[in-house]
This record gives sequence, C-alpha cells and structure tokens, in this order.
Amino acid sequence: QLSLDPSGPEWDCPLGSKDLEDEGPWGGGSGLPPTGCFPGSWRQDVGLDCKGSPEGTEARAWTVYYYSLLQSCLQQAGLPETQDRSQAPRTGCPGAEVTLCVLGSPSTFLPVLLEGGVQSPGNMLLCLSPAWLMKVPAPGQPGEAALLVSKAVSFHPGGLTFLDDFVPPRRATYFLAGLGRGPSRGREAAELARDLTCPTGASAELARLLEDRLLTRQLLAQQGGVAVPATLAFTYKPPGLLRGGDSSPGLRLVELSGKEGQETLVKEEVEAFLRSEALGDVLQVAVKLSGWRWRGRQALRLHPRAELGAVVNTVLALLEKLEEEESVLVEAVYPPVQLPCSDGPSPGPGLAVRICAVVCRTQGDRPLLSKVVCGVGRGDRPLRHHNSLPRTLEVALAQCGLGEEAQVAAVRQRIKAAAEAALTAMLALEAGLSAEQRGGRRAHTDFLGVDFALTAAGGMLTPVALELNGGLCLEACGALEGLWAAPRLGPAADEAAAAPLVETMLRRSARCLMEGKQLLVVGAGGVSKKFVWEAARDYGLQLHLVESDPNHFASQLVQTFIHFDVTEHRRDEENARLLAELVRARGLKLDGCFSYWDDCLVLTALLCQELGLPCSPPAAMRLAKKKSLTQLHLLRHHGPPWPAPSLHAVPCCPLESEADVERAVHQVPLPGVMKLEFGAGAVGVRLVEDAPQCHEHFSRITRDLQGEADHPGIGLGWGNAMLLMEFVEGTEHDVDLVLFGGRLLAAFVSDNGPTRLPGFTETAACMPTGLAPEQEAQMVQAAFRCCLGCGLLDGVFNVELKLTGAGPRLIEINPRMGGFYLRDWILELYGVDLLLAAVMVACGLRPALPTRPRARGHLVGVMCLVSQHLQALSSTASRETLQALHDRGLLRLNLLEEALVPGEYEEPYCSVACAGSSPTEARLRLLGLCQGLGIDGPSYPVAHFLSHFK
Repeated sequence: QLSLDPSGPEWDCPLGSKDLEDEGPWGGGSGLPPTGCFPGSWRQDVGLDCKGSPEGTEARAWTVYYYSLLQSCLQQAGLPETQDRSQAPRTGCPGAEVTLCVLGSPSTFLPVLLEGGVQSPGNMLLCLSPAWLMKVPAPGQPGEAALLVSKAVSFHPGGLTFLDDFVPPRRATYFLAGLGRGPSRGREAAELARDLTCPTGASAELARLLEDRLLTRQLLAQQGGVAVPATLAFTYKPPGLLRGGDSSPGLRLVELSGKEGQETLVKEEVEAFLRSEALGDVLQVAVKLSGWRWRGRQALRLHPRAELGAVVNTVLALLEKLEEEESVLVEAVYPPVQLPCSDGPSPGPGLAVRICAVVCRTQGDRPLLSKVVCGVGRGDRPLRHHNSLPRTLEVALAQCGLGEEAQVAAVRQRIKAAAEAALTAMLALEAGLSAEQRGGRRAHTDFLGVDFALTAAGGMLTPVALELNGGLCLEACGALEGLWAAPRLGPAADEAAAAPLVETMLRRSARCLMEGKQLLVVGAGGVSKKFVWEAARDYGLQLHLVESDPNHFASQLVQTFIHFDVTEHRRDEENARLLAELVRARGLKLDGCFSYWDDCLVLTALLCQELGLPCSPPAAMRLAKKKSLTQLHLLRHHGPPWPAPSLHAVPCCPLESEADVERAVHQVPLPGVMKLEFGAGAVGVRLVEDAPQCHEHFSRITRDLQGEADHPGIGLGWGNAMLLMEFVEGTEHDVDLVLFGGRLLAAFVSDNGPTRLPGFTETAACMPTGLAPEQEAQMVQAAFRCCLGCGLLDGVFNVELKLTGAGPRLIEINPRMGGFYLRDWILELYGVDLLLAAVMVACGLRPALPTRPRARGHLVGVMCLVSQHLQALSSTASRETLQALHDRGLLRLNLLEEALVPGEYEEPYCSVACAGSSPTEARLRLLGLCQGLGIDGPSYPVAHFLSHFK
C-alpha cells in the first residue's frame, strides 16, 4: 500500500501544545541542547572559541553540541575525526579564493559539505556558530555587507576535515544558512544572510515563503501544474501573495477578517468541502496549521470525513491560535493505493511510502532533479522524516508490490517532472519579488526538497506534492548515500544528491569573484565571438578592447576602445611595448589581459609580460602557435616523466620554399597533410598522396593566400609558410582544457565526424565523447602532457588529436578557448563557461570549477557550408528559420559567419545541433531535421558524417 501523509516530525499533537518557538539561542529562545546524545571517542579539547567573539554559556553549549554532532556523522559515515589546526591559522588570499560557507546543522548539510570537499577542496567551510562569522559594510555598496569567516571546519577529499582559524578572515563567496525546521539559531542566521554582497542560497524571507504550505500549494497548482492534496484553507489576514488569487481545482481559500464569530462560515465551508468531488473517495481529513511559526512541530488532528462536527470544532479551536498571515488547513488524507502483491494480501496494515526529491537550480536557472529517496512505514499512520530508513525508489516500490521496470521508470519520470516544475514555480515567484522581499539582491533559492506521495488517478500512479522544505529531503538523501560509506558494503552510489547544488555554488562564487574586474581584450574577433560581449555584461566585467578595425561593432560595447593595428605580427614585441604605454597613459587599472583570437595570442602574452599581468610565457605561446615547431619540440621531449609528450607528436617538416617541399617528401611518409603553419579553421588543409600533389598544393596556397587581406582571421598576418606532416589514421577529437598553475582543473572531450577528403573542414561533432572511459582518459592526459611540454601552464586551451591504434596523436594545439560551438556546448551540457574560466585565469584567480563535471545530456551537430548549402541556407534553412527553431528549443544554432559568400577556401557558415538523452536520440533527431531542412543530400551525406557517433 502507498499512502499520502501529512508530513512533519510529529503527528496528532494535542491542541493544547504551546506555540512553537525556535529552540536554542540562535532563535532567541532559551534552553540548553540535549546531552549524552553522541557516544564516541573523539577529542573534546578542541579550539571551538573564536578570538574576539566570546559566546555565552548557552551559545557555547550549542557550538559544542553541533561539533559533537559533526563527529558523530563522520563516525557513522566511516570518515576520520576532525583535526584541530586552529593553533596554526590559515592565511589564504582574501578576496581571491572561492569560499563556500555553510551555517547550520552538520547532519542536514553533510551531503553538501562532503561533496564540496571533493569539488572544491579546502573551500567548503562549515561554521558551527554565528560567532565564527562577521558582517562588515561593503565599500561602494550602500546597505550591503561582506561576510567574513574567522573560524570554520574545512572539508577536503576523502572526507578529511580540519578545524581552522583564518587570519585574515576569509571573505565568503557563497553563503548557505540553515533557516528551516528544528533547533537552529534562526534569528542570528537570518540576520547574517540578509543583504550580503556574496550570493546566498537561502534567506529568512525566502524560507518563510518556502515553508508556507498554503502559499506553495497554490503556487504549485496554479503555476507548476503539480498535483497537491485537496485543501480547504481558512486564512487570517493573508499575505499579499495569497490575496485575491484564483482558487485552483481542489484548493479553496477562505479569507477571514477576524478569528472570532466565524462558526457559521466555518461550518458551511467545511460541510461543502467534505461533500465536494475534489475529495474523491477519501475517508479521512487532516486539520493543521500553516505558517512560519508552525514549521517543525504543529497541532494536527486526523478525522473521519463523515464527522463534520469534529472537523468544525478542531478548525475553530485552531483559529484561536492564528496570527496574521497564518492559516488553518483541512486537507485530504488519501487512502493507500492498492497494488497487486505476489505474496497475497498482507495481514497487517500494509506499507506506506513517502517520497523525497531533491531538485537543484543549474546553469540558466534550469531545475534538475538530483536524487529521489523513499521512506517506508506502517500504512495506518503518517510517515515522517527521521522515523523511517531511506531507500531507493526502486526498492521502496518493489516492497509495495510494484517491481515492473517500465512502471517504475514511468513513476520516476512523473516525480522528476513534478519536482522540477515545483522549483520552476518557486523561481518564477522569486523573479517577481524585490531584493528586499528576497532578503537581498543576491538571495535566491538554489535547491529545494519536495515531499511526495502517490495516488491512483485515472488508472495511473501520480505524485502529489505534500510540502516543500529546505533541508529535510537533502538530509534523507545524505542518509541513503551513507549506506555506501567506508568500509564499503555495496556498490558505489550514483552522483551525489548535492553535486548539482555544489556546482551552482561554485558558479555563483565565480561570478561574485569576477564582478567589476577590469580586463583588456586584444582582438575582437568576428560574429562567432558575439557571445563574449553578452557574457561580459552578464558577469559584470569591465572590458577594454584593443582592435584593428575602428568600426568594429564591439567598440561600442566596451569601457575603453583602443584602435591599434594588431595584424602585423612580425612587430609583436614592439607593439606590446607601445600598447603597454597606451594602457598606462589612459590610466587603466587592469586586473587581467586575455585574447581568444588566434592572431593575437603571442601579442597578448608579450603585453601581459610588459604589464606584469598573469599569462602563459610568450615563448610557450610562440611554440604552440607555430604548428611544426609544436610537433618538433614535443618529438624531442622524451621524458622523464613517462609517458612523455613525444609519444603523441607526429613527424613533420616546415615548408617555406619549393626546395623545402622536395626535401620534405623524402622525410615525411606519404600520404601526408599539408597546412598553413599559423592557419585556423582548417583553411588550406589538404591530404596529399604523392610528391606532385605536394608541389601543386604548395604553389596554389603560396599564390592564393599571401596575406591577411586574402582571407582575414586565419593567421596570414604571420605569413603563409606551410608544413607537411604525416597523415595518421583514426578518429578525430577535441579536448578543451582548463589549466591553472600547471594543474589540470577540467577537461571536456568531443568527437568529430569523418571529413570530406581530401579536405579537412569539420563536418559533424558529438559531445560528450562516445569513447570508452580509458580511451577518454588517454586523450585528456595526452592533451595535458602536450600543453605542459610546450610550457602552457595557465589558461584555457583547445587540443586537437586523433585516436589511433597506438594511442592519441597530436594534430595541433590552439592556445586559446575552443572555437566554433565548443564554448556554447560545454556551457549547455556541463554548466561550465570556458570564457569565465579564461578570464579568471587571466586575473590570476583559480577558476571555480567542479572537479568532476557531468554532462546533463548529449549534443550532436553538423556544420553547414556555403559551397554545399547555399540554396538551403537561402530558403528552407535560412538564418531566420534556423533562429526560430533555436528559439523554440528544437535545435541549437551557432552562427560562425555573417554572410553567405562562397569561396574556394571556406570555413563553416554555422553549426546546427540537436539534443537528446542519448547520442542515438540526438543523432536521429538531427538527421531528421537535416533531411527536412535540405541540409542532407548526396553531396553532403549527413548520415555518413554522423556514423562515428553510433
């Protein structure tokens, strides 16, 4: 049996219970914490006092209580005791490092804390007392304050924890306070969270909305289309968000002008409700209080539906307890859903199931269900958090007689849809609130828990949302994940429930660190880089631009525009000195300088050197920029350590004359690949089978592509020298890396489809990679070793490789962020912005990236070429048509060129991609779309280009 239950820690409390007040000193109440709760052998003589912020007796007792609770949680998870390092304060880099701060119960937030220790080691901090934190006014931001952390427990990989003091204090870049149910220092925590300069994941103002059952039920029913229990609500002076709203089916709001003299109205409304069709075959109703004061514990009575008088009397008794903006609810308690059981009918009351779902806000304010956990108990009483053991949905439903895989998958999908709709509705509500109503301009709900039960509606099991909460479901998920704690008793759990939340905390922290930073951009690029200016505005970056084109559209989008010819790269060193003088003359106070444009990378490195700004060395940039130099350098790099970069390099010869060509054909095995030394976009790259083809292609390129004017933007400002390299068989892949201080922080691997030989213009791509995990790891390590071998230690780099039978082989290193669609796809799938990572590195800041980013789906795309698709791009697949399909979410468009101009040496015009839950789904969608739009055809067989992605 599955039964819907009114949730909360207690049930059927006597009506004479005292009104709930927050327990403990955080909420302003009185009383000491319970003692003797945590049998354990951990040290008691740890430095819990915070210098300069002494605590009173009760506050100190609560700090000791929460420290012991943390040790008990770690003990049960098989993790080591916290080590006290407070006698040797940490120094750190205030204002230049990620600091994720949590103030609240260790048991509630343990999943977040442990996951934070993995994704951002040493930067996830737990404060056990408000005294460990301090707010200081923020200069230039009236009414707002920075949050400083003087003491905390820091979390590290492997569950290691340390009790640390920070001198000077660390500046929080994200704050999450426990403001929900149970013993909490709510008032002090609420004040600390209010009007901060750093992002906050909770506030007292938002928590009041989240835990108002009536408000959230109305919101879910009206905005989210989520099923909620049939409810009759008597509201006393309701809040503005409830006033005047349309009632939803099964949700009746009755506004009361007073608490006395309401007997007739209450009786009429209750009688009509008990007789209404909205209750269906319900036999019982629950009467309870709704409002912020009643979170945690509350008066609740269950009554048979037929007992009108008892229900009315209970409502009238509870009305006396109401204060403004509170309500009395009469709600359905649905009968358990009867499921066929192979063991026959149970002699007892059967089993009831409560479903907890945790849903997180991800990139682009999109909700993502991260985990579902169930509690199972007796079917004749409501289930509560903390009084049932956590189980997976599959195990819980199987216990109740539902084990068929397809049915369970359907239930999970409905839970996912309802939970994500709940967060979408909450985010929509927040969007309409002022900063004051939210508790600060940076206060947003980043996750919530949704309690569900299942009902049988129309022959289908439907999740019904009972309530929203800020931590109880998260705690339940953490308890389930704790089943697989060391020593391991079973298989590793899936992705942690808190993983998407921690990714959001890191993403918002990065924004916080970068807001207002002053950056010099060298080279504006073309239409494919328009996203840079949009993103800069979104992130609050202050950009200054150096560009050759005085009429470039970006000149109107920056703080300072410096018109300077950056196309003559033989004078880069001189130009760097001149630019440095211009920067100083204009009084620019720069935090960083970077470029994403191939032509300007060496100049940018030289300019950074002149200005004393962070960047990879100019020598490393030169090495990576010249393709033959890259390969020949790495071929000499035999190690140690092993494996050495030479294993990935490919034999080649530089070509500057016909004599070089003649010598090269005897040194490089043919067939080979000829390309421009400083080229980009595969322009002029060709497969050559023999010596005559080599001479012919060299002559054609030296004739047609002599300087920048012949084909702007592909590196001809560096000259038109070429190289001949060995052609290696295998599948082609891109690896986009983020490096900081020579450490690999993140890597993203994508697959490319077969090219249209003898050319090498890209045709198709797929992300994430379809390679086996070991092969993917080989590709990442090969790309990483090649970058280190060239001296590229800091930045975002794009490495093109082929996977051969002998392992990865290097095609080339692009010492800048990946081009075409790559930044957009990685942001869409992983929530990681390579542009933001690049500007953080440029400012000398370690990018705030998750350690193990996971893709949230698959993208498969195809390139459109003017030479092949001019007719389609002018009609069925016009820019306007493609943009409209993009806006409807039917495809993902990345425009790479502005005009439909055919030419012998062309780059792709655009990339068109489709998303799916699997590569097959995305590939089939894309194939159908290309056939319908006229992109697929005999001379451009899309099915062939996608064949590598099966």
